[in-house]
Amino acid sequence: MKAGEEAGQLSNLPANSSWHAAHFTVPRSDKKKLWDSREENRRPSLSAYGQFIPSRGAAPPAPALLQPHTGSGRAARASGKKPGRSRAGHGELRHVGASLAQDGGGAAGPASPAKRILTRSSGCSTRVDRTPPLIPAARFSSRTCRSTERAAGSRASGSRAAHAGPAPPMAGRARRRGAGAGLAPSRESGPRAGGGMRVKVLSRNPDDYVRDTKLDLQRVPRNYDPALHPFEVAREYVRALNATKLERVFAKPFLSSLDGHRDGVNCMAKHPKSLSTVLSGACDGEVKIWNLTKRQCVRTIQAHEGFVRGMCARFCGTSFFTVGDDKTVKQWKMESPEYGEEEEPIHTILGKTVYTGIDHHWKEPVFATCGHQVDIWDEQRTSPKCSLTWGFDSISSVKFNPIETYLLGSCASDRNIVLYDMRKSTPLKKVILNMRTNTLCWNPMEAFIFTAANEDYNLYTFDMRFLESPVMVHMDHVSAVLDVDYSPTGKEFVSASFDKSIRIFPVDKGHSREVYHTKRMQHVITVKWTSDNKYILCGSDEMNIRLWKANASEKLGVLAPRERAAMNYNQKLKEKFQFHPQIRRIAQHRHLPKSIYCQIKEQRIMREARRRKELNRRKHSKPGSVPFVSERKKHIVAVVK
Repeated sequence: MKAGEEAGQLSNLPANSSWHAAHFTVPRSDKKKLWDSREENRRPSLSAYGQFIPSRGAAPPAPALLQPHTGSGRAARASGKKPGRSRAGHGELRHVGASLAQDGGGAAGPASPAKRILTRSSGCSTRVDRTPPLIPAARFSSRTCRSTERAAGSRASGSRAAHAGPAPPMAGRARRRGAGAGLAPSRESGPRAGGGMRVKVLSRNPDDYVRDTKLDLQRVPRNYDPALHPFEVAREYVRALNATKLERVFAKPFLSSLDGHRDGVNCMAKHPKSLSTVLSGACDGEVKIWNLTKRQCVRTIQAHEGFVRGMCARFCGTSFFTVGDDKTVKQWKMESPEYGEEEEPIHTILGKTVYTGIDHHWKEPVFATCGHQVDIWDEQRTSPKCSLTWGFDSISSVKFNPIETYLLGSCASDRNIVLYDMRKSTPLKKVILNMRTNTLCWNPMEAFIFTAANEDYNLYTFDMRFLESPVMVHMDHVSAVLDVDYSPTGKEFVSASFDKSIRIFPVDKGHSREVYHTKRMQHVITVKWTSDNKYILCGSDEMNIRLWKANASEKLGVLAPRERAAMNYNQKLKEKFQFHPQIRRIAQHRHLPKSIYCQIKEQRIMREARRRKELNRRKHSKPGSVPFVSERKKHIVAVVK
């Protein structure tokens, strides 16, 4: 058929019909639903598509068959067909194509080119579902939603749009252009929808990140997986370096000076029950009781004529004992006398010789004194229960063991350290050193460990079961060590020296971790570590008692939980990187007085000279004639049992 004949047939259609000729490509899915292109004789039926397609040469159908169907999709739903999506702005587009037969009776004829006819109807009985597959939620936009709403509105207004005439061609082009731009509509909602969208939502427990009150800190979730923190060690090193520097910046250990004595402070004692009470004795025989909270002297007693050689408190804290150069042992009340009452001792014991030290039993009303011998006394008697002696020289110090309370040790001027047992009348054993030991102190947490302060500038920590060699030799002082006292934890001790300084030593280290000194402080005679492990007290020749912090950079007062956590974290970081050269240099650096600094340098040169001399002697001697002697065994002369 020619093009003119086709136009003539189409011109015979009624004027109000919605048929329009157009040449366009039919989608493959529509072709499959309308007919199978491989069956040339197959023809779509009226009942299937709601319209009749005439064959070649046949007259156009009646106008009644060509009128648009205005059932709004009811016939399609009644027949079980699935409605399709609109492709135009005012209705639904139907693509119809057929092989036009040669005869009008429906007989199969030769195949001919299919004619594409555009049918516009508002309520066709057959719809093609062109719902696109589900797309990611990220591709939805407001423009897509508007397109979906526009399509839904076109279906709702289909009946009115069918009588309004054909849609403008521009609307179809715009719609096709929008479809080509990648704007895929969403699925239909309601019972006609073919499927739903799958949405994944993050779910968290509000208790993990919501504050209980507005004053609390915001909880920050952290992932401690090492793979997510490749620079963790570098950050921790910088924090450790900063923490070490800040520790030295805030290292201000000196707190207060308790002045009031008129002569040098020779001995001190701690109250066993009260942290704020300390007793001190001077070289003029005066005893003072101090309140550390107020930093004031609350009581003064003229106890002896001459030096107060030693003092100790009773285990219950109700009284204390003093000994002096006047050969007396006196017991005093801890509380001040009543108004108008004279200051007098409870008991006074007159001895035959000068007593140089005293210490009280930790659990029983028994005390021990030392002079020419060690005497064990009962508080209710004026004569000693027993006397223990081993040698002929005077004994300078005696101390009870706080754990094995029947054991006590003493230091004699003949370079001996002697151990006794109260249950026996004879001493246990003694160790002889190169030089004289001034005093000793027992470890409060380990029963067999004690530390001795020696005249050779060193301190020696011994295990009483193995006296042949000390456990550790502590070297840092440049003059004789006069006193030593342990911390309540048993991990550290503090020493007082004639070199005008005090040092804090770890038990398992050979060198001190801290050194305290001032310009005015002279020879330090006595030192004590308070029972709360926070403060250190020292008494010196210039009549003052000084109060120090045990940890030089510690913040005093109550710490907030965040401050305590930060302090513990910084401490662990410093321990982790303590052997790094930069951190180690900063942590160990101390400013010393010029006299101490020069003496340290001189002693270093002397030790190097002795080492070099011993090396040369061993090199030029017969092999084995000059044995190697460890530093720990160099200072031990003998052990006698």
